[in-house]
Amino acid sequence: MRGFPILLAIFIGIPLVEVYLFIEVGEKIGALPTVLLCITTAVIGSVMVRAQGLSTMAKFQQEVAAGQMPATTMMEGFALMLGGFLLITPGFFTDALGFLCLIPYTRRAIISRLINNMVISSSGFPTRPGNPKSQDPNVIEGEFRDSDDDTWKH
Repeated sequence: MRGFPILLAIFIGIPLVEVYLFIEVGEKIGALPTVLLCITTAVIGSVMVRAQGLSTMAKFQQEVAAGQMPATTMMEGFALMLGGFLLITPGFFTDALGFLCLIPYTRRAIISRLINNMVISSSGFPTRPGNPKSQDPNVIEGEFRDSDDDTWKH
């Protein structure tokens, strides 16, 4: 229930901003050019999402083939998907947010900031990425080795 006011503000605030921007832009350039501008941004955005999505998918496959964890690439793919969704949503504000998701520099900066502020839950106890120790004094940190594993036998 904590996120409800935020969701309510998003679902009411964004359409109000879009209506305001439609009115302002429509007064400056006219109704038909405003509609054509919305369609043009959707088309340009879809072409950009497709091209960047294909390169992100190739990068993802390379990282998996190399045995690396493609977490950042997966987040970039999600950001591209979100950007594409925002670009096909009619409006200038959502188009601006969508294009921010498509610009590699801003997309990576946003992802980096999200990762740095992310709280990771381990055994139900929240910890930060730079601090893997649990905050619970009743948790004993340790390592486990399988005694049947030949790599540990001398």
